Amino acid sequence: LLAGALRAATVPGFPPAVAVFSFTVVLSTQPARCVLQRRPPLSNSSANCWSCLHPVNMFNSYNVKFYHSKAFTSPYPGSCVERSQVPEDKVDWLIEWKDYNPVEYTAMSVLAGPNWADPQINDKGFSPKFNERDGEVERRSLNGLYVVENGRPRNPSGRTGLTGRGLLGRWGPNHAADPVVTRWKRDGSGNKVAHPVTGKNILQFIAIKRRDCGEWAIPGGMVDPGEKISATLKREFEEEALNSLQKSPEERAELEKQLHKLFSQEHFVVYRGYVDDPRNTDNAWMETEAVNYHDETGETMDNLPLEAGDDAGIVKWVDISEKLKLYASHSYFIKLVTEKRGAHWSEDPGPECCE
Repeated sequence: LLAGALRAATVPGFPPAVAVFSFTVVLSTQPARCVLQRRPPLSNSSANCWSCLHPVNMFNSYNVKFYHSKAFTSPYPGSCVERSQVPEDKVDWLIEWKDYNPVEYTAMSVLAGPNWADPQINDKGFSPKFNERDGEVERRSLNGLYVVENGRPRNPSGRTGLTGRGLLGRWGPNHAADPVVTRWKRDGSGNKVAHPVTGKNILQFIAIKRRDCGEWAIPGGMVDPGEKISATLKREFEEEALNSLQKSPEERAELEKQLHKLFSQEHFVVYRGYVDDPRNTDNAWMETEAVNYHDETGETMDNLPLEAGDDAGIVKWVDISEKLKLYASHSYFIKLVTEKRGAHWSEDPGPECCE
């Protein structure tokens, strides 16, 4: 009924976003006691041709379809809950599927009612204003209007085989921010290092190894209610890559002073929109704004000792290339940064199959 409106809809204050693509299907680590039921890995040709993944019913203003793949992760992260299987031709909400019977799951950590989580939909006094700014909580999607069915928001990228919120706190969009901090790889003499095959300079970014799943990722996190994206980007970087939460007030003040130069300089928004995340469900999903902060000379970041903190187990500089396997849609964000900076990405880009 609302398909036509959704394809053209935008939300005031939020520019349109580009499509999300992903490279892998499941997390690599799960509890041993769980019986894993995973989809077969994509072939090299399928991985390179993102259009071979699941098309869905929502378009942005560029008429680019959205896809999700990691949102089929089963068992659901941190649990033994198996998603209902969703055939490729039944992902799209516009395809009628009367027998669709998804599993309902919301983690106990969410149901416990922390300040970052919504109540259950039917709880007395809870009347969320979907597709609007709801007090301090942002319930608008970066991808435009989304359908609300039976009081629950519906994932704009299609069926996932799981209802409820899983590990996500908010019904509908859960907003995050991902700071992509980069520098050029340099040799002992301070000269930029070029890739021997492509001749393009190699870019590095600060990566963390997530404690929850063991995958490498951009050091980002959730936007607090009422918080500006710029503040989230800086805060998450400080907490995860510099361990600011464990620093003294004096040490934090020094970090703030040194980071101000990096975060106040010219930067560019890499991506804004839906994220193909293993935590996504039919009723709750991740969206992010990824922003690149580039230290052209390397001098700013050389004076900041990296130290893993908060959700990070390890933090380090990582050479960027297509060989990187990162959490959620982070590999795609990194690729966009290399294109913007004219840096090395792939020795053999292969045939283009997606426009």
